[in-house]
Amino acid sequence: MGVPVSQMWTVARYVISQRLRGRKRYPLVLMLEPLFRCNLACAGCGKIQHPVQLLRQELTPEQCFTAVEECGAPIVSIPGGEPLLHSRIHEIVDGLIARKKYIYLCTNGLLLEKHLDCFRPSPYLSFSVHLDGLAEVHDRAVCRQGVYEIAIKAIRKAIQAGFRVTTNSTFFRDASPEKTRELFDELTRLGVEGMMVSPGYEYSKAPDQQNFLPRQQTISLFKQLFSPANRQWKFNQSPLFLRFLQGEWDLECTPWGNPTYNLHGWQKPCYLLDEGYAASFQELMDATEWSKYGRKSGNPRCANCMVHSGYEATAVDQTFSTWRGFWETARLTVFGLPSEKPQTQPRTPLALHPLPASNPSRSNPLVELQTEMTPAEILPECN
Repeated sequence: MGVPVSQMWTVARYVISQRLRGRKRYPLVLMLEPLFRCNLACAGCGKIQHPVQLLRQELTPEQCFTAVEECGAPIVSIPGGEPLLHSRIHEIVDGLIARKKYIYLCTNGLLLEKHLDCFRPSPYLSFSVHLDGLAEVHDRAVCRQGVYEIAIKAIRKAIQAGFRVTTNSTFFRDASPEKTRELFDELTRLGVEGMMVSPGYEYSKAPDQQNFLPRQQTISLFKQLFSPANRQWKFNQSPLFLRFLQGEWDLECTPWGNPTYNLHGWQKPCYLLDEGYAASFQELMDATEWSKYGRKSGNPRCANCMVHSGYEATAVDQTFSTWRGFWETARLTVFGLPSEKPQTQPRTPLALHPLPASNPSRSNPLVELQTEMTPAEILPECN
């Protein structure tokens, strides 16, 4: 597994302590979104679609620290937008390290090399670089050529500088199992600490609504990806979650395991569904009708979801609260994912979304953002 022993031990103690206190619902990872602004306009993401005035806004470090303390989760994931565009991101990271929180700063890599000097290597900090495939696939997914090479170069520099580096990859209908395995091999050669994988979810604001994976195609894809799994691959995830993606382990969504805090407050009910906001974490936990969500609820919006933010916390809870989950995790950790001959389903070829034209129109939200904001707001310098 691509998770440091100190982090695993911290999470294990935390989960066991929650169970001993009788808490059935508790957070594992706080999804802290300090801004929505981004320097990419990816086809599968809708954050950049927000109005420019909202894209100008940022959470203050103090707001971030209050949310982290209110939530109490041992791990903080910092997505966005692009966190490295935040004018005080290094203050936020330093404050979380001082609080001994394990941080995954999620970045597309475009600004990572430039901002490395703003941070100090720490066992509590990992840069999680977004890569959805090898060069052609990734650049198409993020709608800009050359992004993959910039991200790979930044990963090398960060590893050389002594930082923890992980990757996160989202896969869609047009994902090739063969090319994706090549991506895993390349990232392993680079020396990343671990890889995080997830199927794409039907995000309503995303420009491309045709490329999300239905549940059965998700299972088919991941059976092929891990048949067989290279023993050198390291994943920054629970083995039970990886088996779940293959359809070989039953998990139910626990959306409270990865609560989201952003400019609007505590997002209900999860990072992927936007059904209003709570003013406090306690209000989120107490006022949300959790029985309305997850596959067993019958909610059609949850029917195809197998995303890590809904199920990873369930897998971790099962690992440390059930003997079956514990022994299966131990077995998979020692012996690796079992090789199988998957019953593959033919994939329907889809028209790939095009890369932006060399002279993009004013209707492109990224062009609108860059037109209406100052250079300092778009590309802040670290202090």
